[in-house]
Amino acid sequence: MHTVQRLSPAIVAKVFSRLAMRLNSTGGRPPAPLGARFLTDPDDIFKHNMWDHVQWTEEEKETARQKAKENSCVRIPLNEQGKYDTEACSYWDKFYEMHQDKFFKDRKWLLLEFPELLPVRAESIATDGCQGGQQTVHPQPRGSGRDTESGHPQRCSLTQQHRKTDSSARQHSCRREELENDDSAAQTASFPGQHASFRILEVGCGVGNSVFPVVNSIKETGAFLYCCDFSPRAIQLVKDHPDYDHSVCHAFVHDICEEVASFPFPPQSLDVILAVFVLSSIHPERMQAVVNRLSTYLKHGGVFLLRDYGRYDFSQLRFKKGRCLSENFYVRGDGTCVYFFTKEEVHNLFVNAGLEEVQNLEDRRLQVNRGKKVAMHRVWMQSKYRKSYPPPPC
Repeated sequence: MHTVQRLSPAIVAKVFSRLAMRLNSTGGRPPAPLGARFLTDPDDIFKHNMWDHVQWTEEEKETARQKAKENSCVRIPLNEQGKYDTEACSYWDKFYEMHQDKFFKDRKWLLLEFPELLPVRAESIATDGCQGGQQTVHPQPRGSGRDTESGHPQRCSLTQQHRKTDSSARQHSCRREELENDDSAAQTASFPGQHASFRILEVGCGVGNSVFPVVNSIKETGAFLYCCDFSPRAIQLVKDHPDYDHSVCHAFVHDICEEVASFPFPPQSLDVILAVFVLSSIHPERMQAVVNRLSTYLKHGGVFLLRDYGRYDFSQLRFKKGRCLSENFYVRGDGTCVYFFTKEEVHNLFVNAGLEEVQNLEDRRLQVNRGKKVAMHRVWMQSKYRKSYPPPPC
């Protein structure tokens, strides 16, 4: 069992004082982002399935480093590695053929951690977020995905984040109307969602575990959701879902690693791009080009939202020898791949694509199996990066 660090009495008192005030106004639910269930007494570890904002001891950090070093010392031969990149689509297609829509759960936490997905909230953030009003967000039970990526994204408040990062957008508010008019003029060709006032793209949507929480929240708001995956089987499962609605959603097969493949909408037409546990499945050498290409489809002021695996997550440490492709990049038994990020790597990916940081958090949790009395350290990345407005003309 992992050691749990005890917080000082002063910190505990301060945390619970603030938490009590907010619970009174949120119907008993802890606030976002990244939850607020703090483990203050190691004896309480098996009272809940998940604890938030868990600090690692130096011993735990060193143990994680050693486990990762050990399981990556034997790597798959180079002449065998190529197929996991070139045949990635077929591996994921077989995955969806086997599991259909039963493997993942809908990500009900999504709109709580990423309120930018809602057009009304997004507009509110852009125009009012820096005025100092407190935003209250009510988390719900966490969703899960591959390797039970249960948990929604830490410590900083949404208000503080948006207060810092939206100031630049407000500085260029005089340019916003001009840019939007230019964007509308450029969109002369007909395309799905052409007349939408707010457009979202989810890449690597799988069977729709993020799609349908969003779709069911944006109906009659003037928003439109595009979703793509390179697995034809996954896209067919999305289209067959009873909540799939052509009036607010367009699902299509697309490989985001393919340089010449085109999207069914023009550049600079998207308000939001969402990537949930997607970039980690791409070969590290391809990631930067993918983020670069996707970013060209964002409007000025648009945001790129990321949720993905963090370095030394439990799922990285449990890999056996001989499953490593390259540093921190592994292949699972079914042929699908996964990379484990650091905050710095995520930051560099987006900044090098010309985006500016809104939020870049490392989400550390303690996931507990109360039946087996086992505790597992989980690490996820949650990030938001914005395409800045060009400077006003002289």
